[in-house]
Amino acid sequence: MEHNRRISLSPDDIVSDNLLPNDPVRAGALPPALDQLWLQHAGSLWENGRHKDSSYAFIFEILSFMQLHKITTYDDTLIDRLVDHFRGIGNRNSTINRKLSALYKLLKKAERAGQIPRLPSYLRLRERNSRVRFLTAEEEGAVFGAIAKRNPHHALLCEFLVDTGARIGEALALKWNDLHNNSATFWITKSGKSRTVPLTDRAVAALSAARAYGSAGPFTRITYPNFMYDWNRVRKDLHFLGDPHMVPHILRHTCASRLVQAGIDLRRVQTFLGHQTIQMTLRYAHLATDDLDQCARALNAINVAAAPAADPPAPRHRAPAGKRRLEPRAMDTSPRKSRTTA
Repeated sequence: MEHNRRISLSPDDIVSDNLLPNDPVRAGALPPALDQLWLQHAGSLWENGRHKDSSYAFIFEILSFMQLHKITTYDDTLIDRLVDHFRGIGNRNSTINRKLSALYKLLKKAERAGQIPRLPSYLRLRERNSRVRFLTAEEEGAVFGAIAKRNPHHALLCEFLVDTGARIGEALALKWNDLHNNSATFWITKSGKSRTVPLTDRAVAALSAARAYGSAGPFTRITYPNFMYDWNRVRKDLHFLGDPHMVPHILRHTCASRLVQAGIDLRRVQTFLGHQTIQMTLRYAHLATDDLDQCARALNAINVAAAPAADPPAPRHRAPAGKRRLEPRAMDTSPRKSRTTA
């Protein structure tokens, strides 16, 4: 039927955003495919970088699924089928949420532009808290020392990451004018919201040493592939290949873990790290053992205050001086031998 025919768009249509919802010529046409929506809106929705690259991969994975199953509409049924498909290929709920988040971001833009009638409904899947792995002081010294031997600039980046909790992309995008009064402002963040964090003495020293590499920012000359190459070489040399958590993101986990263990409340840790929700920060809550000890101490204090006062012990009476207190003598009941006379 004519209303089921997909209308082909020229590059001019895509670039100039001429897909008008009330265009009588295109009334009843199928919504644009995901590749067309990506070409139109990706530039305004994602900044260039790893996050955009990941979103691109997710969108075109979903596009391939829709093409394979001849799906042309964006509705609740599509979401259900995608969840079922992703689970079938072994994706965890956290991975499925990231893939569908990229899809929703693109479809929400299309809905506002009048290119799709409505946004399908979707509830985020419940994610289980995965193991939080962080570096011990000994591991940190071994890893940083090995990286410094390969590339001192990369070692400075590691020191900065573990003392600020910054993501690698945030640190690589840092400019010199983002640093002021011993603090750093990250403008390119995962949440899209800037944040400013105070710097430790070690982080300040790392930034000062990074000036020798001369660039627009302390780490802008470092490329992610080169950094990962050195990291993976050190990971192999130190026999961490069997540890799936030994990735650069462990530096961010280490920063968060140390803050919580030092007694910093979770709300401050959330702000320091730039977590969008407190649930993300709660992964580290089990490390706040001192806070739980305070609870026990508080309950002990309450129990002591509420306990009834014990009766004082009865006084012991002492005999007056000069008078000996006679104790009853035990009766000797043992048999006695009879005395014979000569």
